[in-house]
Amino acid sequence: MVNTDDAADRAEGSEFRPASIAQDATYFGCGLLMGAADTVPGVSGGTVALIIGIYERLVAAIRRADAGFVRLVISGEFRLAAARINLRFLISLAFGILVAVGGLASVITFLLKDHRTVTFAGFSGMILVSSLLVGRQIPVWDQMRIGTLLLSVVLACWLVNRPALQHPPDSHWYLFVCGTIGITAMILPGISGAFIVLLLGRYETVLGALKNVLHFNLSAQDLGTCAVFGAGCVCGLAVFSRVLHWLLTRHHDTTMAVLCGFMLGSLYRIWPFQRDLTPQIEEMKHKTLENFLPRELSGEVWSAAFVFVICSGVVVALDGVAGRVRMARRLKGNAAVTERPEIPLSESRDAR
Repeated sequence: MVNTDDAADRAEGSEFRPASIAQDATYFGCGLLMGAADTVPGVSGGTVALIIGIYERLVAAIRRADAGFVRLVISGEFRLAAARINLRFLISLAFGILVAVGGLASVITFLLKDHRTVTFAGFSGMILVSSLLVGRQIPVWDQMRIGTLLLSVVLACWLVNRPALQHPPDSHWYLFVCGTIGITAMILPGISGAFIVLLLGRYETVLGALKNVLHFNLSAQDLGTCAVFGAGCVCGLAVFSRVLHWLLTRHHDTTMAVLCGFMLGSLYRIWPFQRDLTPQIEEMKHKTLENFLPRELSGEVWSAAFVFVICSGVVVALDGVAGRVRMARRLKGNAAVTERPEIPLSESRDAR
């Protein structure tokens, strides 16, 4: 009898083969690319994982962190537990992600502090295109799905203007929630987990803490921030990712319409042109900002428009590459099925 879990792993391209240092280095490089994507709101780490060919293996490893994995750990079967979730692959990938985040955190923190307008323009371009690509995954836009989209846009606009999101609580439970929701989005192609954390108002807090910890500027506050956010990420992968997988399996089009609407409606939060209503406050997370429409085409406006177009093009290019990768795999799979030799009935009986 074939084990269904093993069969599912093979179907998802996640067979556990003996690893090598060369493979570890390859997965570390993949982690660098994913980490660079996950650091930027608007670029999906899931899309990058799909392009570089590890998405199915990653999702399969995450799904196998289930009750069977827990039973193996409790019974002391640590090697079998590690093999079940492909732990060596996950460690190499995670290490690459952390290195990339540590390298880019300082750059993005600088851009948000000193060049916020053009930075938000780039984020807006990426997120707008990403939302359109998410909407493209719905084959038929009927009245119900259009209504769901519009309702989601209105709800997102209302939510991002609530004081609770404009000035979120400085509490560990809220940071835990941000990690839970953000990591779930990070593993979805087309959805940016960093964007979700940005909307929840904790992007700069988490990015700053990660930058300090990864650069060994250790403090109890930064270590606590990383620990709580990381615990939320683990919980999100273990629980909420399965809920989202169920929704996408049973109610794919409706779920994608909701996600697309939330992304479009949330663009109000990162409008590039914002007026500082609290100049006496230094920390950006405590400031009150007001969106405004520029009255003249200044150099700042042209710079923002240029960055918007460039960053939009980056997401379009990534999606184009991902599409070609999917098509190549589909053709390769069809070719493998076509070229599979047929065994004559007489030979199959002799083999028995």
